[in-house]
Amino acid sequence: MTLTSRPLKITAAAALLGLTPLAALAEDWKFAIEEIPGSIMDAYAQEFKSRIEAATDGEVTVTVYPMGTLGTPTETVEQAADGVIQFTNVSIGNLGTVVPESQVFLLPYLLPSDPAAISNILSGSETIYGPLNDDFRQRGLEVMTMYSEGPQVWTTNREIRTPEDFDNFKMRVMVSPILLETYKNMGASPTPLPFGEVFGALQLGAVDGQVNPIPTIEEMKFYEVTSHLIWAGEQELVTTVVAGSDWFETLSPDRQQLVRDTMADMTGFIDGVVTDFNQQRLDIIKEAKPDIGLVVLTEVERDAFRARSTDTSSAYVDTVGDRGQELLNALQAELSGN
Repeated sequence: MTLTSRPLKITAAAALLGLTPLAALAEDWKFAIEEIPGSIMDAYAQEFKSRIEAATDGEVTVTVYPMGTLGTPTETVEQAADGVIQFTNVSIGNLGTVVPESQVFLLPYLLPSDPAAISNILSGSETIYGPLNDDFRQRGLEVMTMYSEGPQVWTTNREIRTPEDFDNFKMRVMVSPILLETYKNMGASPTPLPFGEVFGALQLGAVDGQVNPIPTIEEMKFYEVTSHLIWAGEQELVTTVVAGSDWFETLSPDRQQLVRDTMADMTGFIDGVVTDFNQQRLDIIKEAKPDIGLVVLTEVERDAFRARSTDTSSAYVDTVGDRGQELLNALQAELSGN
């Protein structure tokens, strides 16, 4: 059963806020994010709010709901599909149980390392906004945009330079079959945990490390309970802004175009925010913990992890089926310029 065909589910948080399907009739657009106030997602949502409210002379208001306000990231995705809220910004890792096809962006060493090239593919890919968006629509969702929050960084309790260093190492990951397979293939013991439990798990030794971009590591203070930051170059934290497709179709063509144009125009804005956030937050970490180990793997060291990651693509295809292979082939063709 797809999200669009199942009975409507209203979470307790949504009911308390008086949210009902297609509440956009009041022109109050609700935008849920999976991060805290002051985060990259918050910067994006607040800028979108400012631009939309200015462009509509206040006819449309946008209310931003930060991490946990309306439930888990998966619940906010379901709320968007059901028309309970209008937008949600979630990371690809939290879309795995809803849109498995999207997990292609979790494959290690798929995306280029150049930030401009990453931005170009995520904001303008024919595969993303064509075939992949069709897969989102089957679940009642519309892909509005994608962007990266920067390179994923391992926060660990010991130095990791080889797959062998991952022996008996519990790496916290989001609940995603592809991430589980990724870190298993790299030699670690992947351990899924809710985001809100990660700091305590690191502090108590229930896990040995976690993976997130530098801004998240600083905001959540993960560096306080680990000893090393490691850049392995394997992934970017790709995030997606989705709307409910049924709700989006109720908008006038002018309103639809306004949303699309606004998000397209914000690509340069969010790229700048990401660059600034990553550098500023790394500086904060270095000042707060001068003795933290900073490790950037060499290309030779990365090649060892690349070699261990080849089976992850097969796991993605096994999970998604022939459709997954089609999407992977299309993306790889775009990335290679063919």
